[in-house]
Amino acid sequence: MENVVFGFLGSKLDAGLSERRLARWRPTVALCAHAHFPVSRLELLLHSEADRLLAERVIGDLSTVSPQTRVRLHVLKDANPWNFEDIFGALHDIARAYPFAENERYYVHLTTGSHVAQICLFLLAESRRIPALLVETAMNREAPDAWRGKLDIIDLDLSVYDRLASRFACEQEESRDVLKNGIVTRNPRFNRLIERIERVALSSRAPLLLMGPTGSGKSQLARRIHALRNRRHLVKGVLVEVNCATLRGDNAMSALFGHRKGAFTGAVADRPGLLKAADGGTLFLDEIGELGLEEQAMLLRALEEKTFRPLGADAETSSNFVLIAGTNCNLNTAVNDGTFRADLLARLNLWSFTLPGLAERREDIEPNLDHELNKQSAELGCRISMSKEARQMFLGFAMRHAWPDNFRGFGASVLRMATLSDGGRITEKDVQEELEHLEVPEPFREVQREPSPLQHVAPGLLDAMDFFDRVQLEAVIEVIATSDTLAQAGRTLYDQSRAQRAVSNDSDRLRKYLSRFGLDFRSLKQKLMSDPGRTYGTHHYR
Repeated sequence: MENVVFGFLGSKLDAGLSERRLARWRPTVALCAHAHFPVSRLELLLHSEADRLLAERVIGDLSTVSPQTRVRLHVLKDANPWNFEDIFGALHDIARAYPFAENERYYVHLTTGSHVAQICLFLLAESRRIPALLVETAMNREAPDAWRGKLDIIDLDLSVYDRLASRFACEQEESRDVLKNGIVTRNPRFNRLIERIERVALSSRAPLLLMGPTGSGKSQLARRIHALRNRRHLVKGVLVEVNCATLRGDNAMSALFGHRKGAFTGAVADRPGLLKAADGGTLFLDEIGELGLEEQAMLLRALEEKTFRPLGADAETSSNFVLIAGTNCNLNTAVNDGTFRADLLARLNLWSFTLPGLAERREDIEPNLDHELNKQSAELGCRISMSKEARQMFLGFAMRHAWPDNFRGFGASVLRMATLSDGGRITEKDVQEELEHLEVPEPFREVQREPSPLQHVAPGLLDAMDFFDRVQLEAVIEVIATSDTLAQAGRTLYDQSRAQRAVSNDSDRLRKYLSRFGLDFRSLKQKLMSDPGRTYGTHHYR
């Protein structure tokens, strides 16, 4: 029986240019230098073409050490050495096409290669896709021929791989710690969610859809997913963040997809667009439900074909970005309402994750308090702490409070206490003042106790608008609700300034005002008519 070994070239362990390399232990060369383990053929695996020069040098050294060993090279083209999907897929393809013979005994060398490659080789051997035993080499400095090292053939017993398993587990834990922002969460549901996100983020480039209420941490999680992928060399570009609620009117298409000079009035220079800026990196589209239907169609094509056409351009341009989308609304409802494309939702819904609000993670309130105190300490440049009594008082309240703004509101609460504390020490008095602030709304909050009409007609606008603009637009919507036509609404809104204008066109003035927010009279009327539980002015729609 002839011995055949599958093993990766060690880009560092097998390296060496001087003659001294022949006296140093190098695992691939040493593997074939043991009389009790003659290697007839070495199936040498390379992570990339860049390793070919080193491979040729190793083959030359093997011809001296073990002239009977034949070497065949296998290059894993376009396979990221730290991506399980890439490496396992490439190795699986090699194994599936390999002509395993009954007169040969097969081994897998686990000493070289990235830990991802080692684990993938083990999984293929354990599942018998490669019908092999395991062989491991190591240094042996005490032996007179130390360059040979030692060689062990290992049972397929997972306990033997405690070292490999611990390396993998440690890296997994580090990944999850990145996604959790260093917060020790005690919520089982959230921990399971993070584990699933980690697996998907490191093995798939498909779009991710993050759902959850406002303030639940979608934006922060998107940033941490990008940071994790960047750390693992899965993305090289930057993170481009976009709040789709701010993309309104004619500028939306230009902002996303870019334009050429002269494409429209005001296009005085080329603009690459946000999709192009995210090339090689991550595009985070928050509040994706606020995108217009035309923008949705172009985004879908860009996702599927990695190409799009900027406004006014004759040729298409490309962008290989990874998409993360966020929303606090029900996109299935939006599809039924005709405001969101079903085919785009199908593309986004492959990997969808719902983030729980703070009220669903009350066991994580205390760890988040410690996290926010440490965060404020770093930002304010001094140590922020709480007295024992103050801590108990705040946690007791926090466990009962609704936290409508979720983690965003919680962080703001800690920031206020930290800023107003004397010498960085939060006392019971500081906590009491904060509790009064949270329990007794500010005057402007009294105005907002009644649901804003914007929550029904344009929910994504609320978070992106100043309070002044919100109050003004709500008043305009109230007038539109009680008006039968655009002209009637315009006459009501501009009844005093009309006399001061040489040319009066109330309809056009109102139309332009609404377009600033991506709204129009007809669609507003339709949505207002579909809101049977609200009274606008003196008119009650049913």
